[in-house]
Amino acid sequence: MSDLSIRTITSDEHAAYIAAQPSASFLQTPGWAAVKSEWKAESLGWYQPGDPGNLVGVGLVLYRQMPKVKRYLAYLPEGPVIDWDAIDPGSYLRPLAAQLQERGAFGIRMGPPVATRRWSAQTIKDAIAGGQQPKLGDVRPDLIEPSGARLIDQLLKLGWKPPRVAEGFAAGQPQYVFQVPLAGRTEDDLLKGMNQLWRRNIKKAAKAGVEVTRGGPEDVKAFHALYVETAHRDHFTPRPLPYFEKMYDAMANQPADCCDFRIYNAHHEGDLVASTIWVRVGGHSWYSYGASSTAKRDVRGSNAIQWRMMTDALAAGASVYDLRGITDTLDPNDPHVGLIQFKTGTGGEAVEYVGEWDLPLNKALYTAFDLYMRRR
Repeated sequence: MSDLSIRTITSDEHAAYIAAQPSASFLQTPGWAAVKSEWKAESLGWYQPGDPGNLVGVGLVLYRQMPKVKRYLAYLPEGPVIDWDAIDPGSYLRPLAAQLQERGAFGIRMGPPVATRRWSAQTIKDAIAGGQQPKLGDVRPDLIEPSGARLIDQLLKLGWKPPRVAEGFAAGQPQYVFQVPLAGRTEDDLLKGMNQLWRRNIKKAAKAGVEVTRGGPEDVKAFHALYVETAHRDHFTPRPLPYFEKMYDAMANQPADCCDFRIYNAHHEGDLVASTIWVRVGGHSWYSYGASSTAKRDVRGSNAIQWRMMTDALAAGASVYDLRGITDTLDPNDPHVGLIQFKTGTGGEAVEYVGEWDLPLNKALYTAFDLYMRRR
């Protein structure tokens, strides 16, 4: 297969291509460049040789500058949006490397959205109860994706470096996520797939009178106040309010309707008890951020708002409801196991992706930058 041609495209061209795809990561929409405004950004498009009007792939590239040197790490989070089942993915990746090297990149990092293995909720539940396999990767998967293994082999032959667990650059997207399949299912199917606790909590919220509604830009401040409260309770560092204000402006107002971005609120007797951010691109929907009040936890606002987001994703024609990252621990004594147990209650599945791969273009600078990021 001949290498494709590649060039800079406009945000409108980029958004229109994304809007025509069955799904793509919201981190690859042109609006995400505005969210990450501290990085330089560029929209790239691939074209068939001799057919400059036929756009066959896009990528959002974020450039992170190396300290004191005008050279960059080029980062394509959960992308690019290309045909990963192509016989020769190098036909896309070789011109990408050449283009980014011309831009001053010393290395490329990308995250192909290609799954390798899947584990059902029941398999995970049994593994945790058994206590014999502390890592998800040690458990026999319910499904192995041949396309994932094939891509890993191809990337290695093309000189890309595989992901390193818990080391390397600090920034990155999770290799393990938890998803609820929606395709071909009804609301009743989704409820039946949940464990008893989830079903009981959803009913409890409804009986208590929890009301879930869609919000707007005027609700970002209230969402953030609840998010800060959640951060203090759960011991993580919250992002500042301007980050979410910028996110709403950038993601909810993208051209060509390439992205559906929403805020949801759950109220009980006038009090905001939970608030979340939901995103959908084509058939893929995400629970992106969530917050809940410390008071009134017994009315189960968090379960009510998750159920609303899940059913709205189903109604919008999404095929996947993605609860984002999980760690790979199944050790009952590890505090992170609580997150996977919570998500397992939805009846979905854990999914392993091929992870984030690097291509050093200047080995000396790449090694120096990698060392700098790991020491931060």
